[in-house]
Amino acid sequence: MSDRENGLTYAQAGVDIDAGAALVEAIKPLARSTRRPGAEASLGGFGALFDLKAAGYEDPLLVTTTDGVGTKLKVAIETGLHDTVGIDLVAMCVNDLLAQGAEPLMFLDYYATGKLDVETAKRVVAGIAEGCRQAGAALVGGETAEMPGMYGDGDYDLAGFSVGAVNRDGVLPTLDAQRAGDVLIALPSSGPHSNGYSLVRRIVERSGVAWDAPCPWADGTLGEALMAPTRIYVKATVPLIKAKLLKGGAHITGGGLIENPPRAVADGLAPRIDWNAWALPPVFDWLQREGGVSDHEMRRTFNCGIGFMLITGKAEAQDVLAQLLDAGEEAFICGELAAA
Repeated sequence: MSDRENGLTYAQAGVDIDAGAALVEAIKPLARSTRRPGAEASLGGFGALFDLKAAGYEDPLLVTTTDGVGTKLKVAIETGLHDTVGIDLVAMCVNDLLAQGAEPLMFLDYYATGKLDVETAKRVVAGIAEGCRQAGAALVGGETAEMPGMYGDGDYDLAGFSVGAVNRDGVLPTLDAQRAGDVLIALPSSGPHSNGYSLVRRIVERSGVAWDAPCPWADGTLGEALMAPTRIYVKATVPLIKAKLLKGGAHITGGGLIENPPRAVADGLAPRIDWNAWALPPVFDWLQREGGVSDHEMRRTFNCGIGFMLITGKAEAQDVLAQLLDAGEEAFICGELAAA
């Protein structure tokens, strides 16, 4: 193939291969920091291998999840706070694995942008690596897509993909074991996590408070408070799952406390939440007041302070609570299962 005079290059079309290569080199140490038994977490191949035997599984089922961060990314872009959305990305995937009783093993990310800014992308991936360390998952690969014309200046999008494993006899929820009177245990959230941000952004716009203005309910700026990353519940809950102390779990994401808990409950039963069991955290109180949002709309849009909900037997509830408190969780009973 001969060179043509005045021929175009990929860079002239808006795609910088050198920048992409520089990003890969910059994030290799981040991937290495997430190594775990079963995965070397090295980048550069066409795919990633995982050794389930090395991870201690004899008769495992694989569980896969995928998710994104939603319009919380708009807040990150508008505030320049890119360091924690990667944690959000991991959390949204690995917490879903927990609801199936699975331990997170591997994570891959997809980062898409119109023009690659290596420094911004590195900050995002550093957050992804931190999320993987919190989850005990190996960052084994990903994709960076530079697509001119698809995104506005400075915009980017994220998607995450996680693989976990659970022994065949440990899959959650155990619907046939659930009974009326089983206990609901709440694990607190850090704020809205990564859901409801289209409403959050509308409320902030209505309030007239700038992202860089002092936060009305906490130290720092409003933007910093609303960028608090999604909590990852792996270290607190996996020991309970392996000890078979749980009958189910629900990650409180889109659909809030109205739609998510029933997904983990057997037919003929329903979660009866005690709405007086906890005080609405200040961030949600502010959002509700500034937006004039009804209680029902709050509960079906936001987690309202509960990021994950566990289901356990009445006899096991105090043991589960004690183990959660020992793991640093400020867990509390928030209701029970009742006949539907």
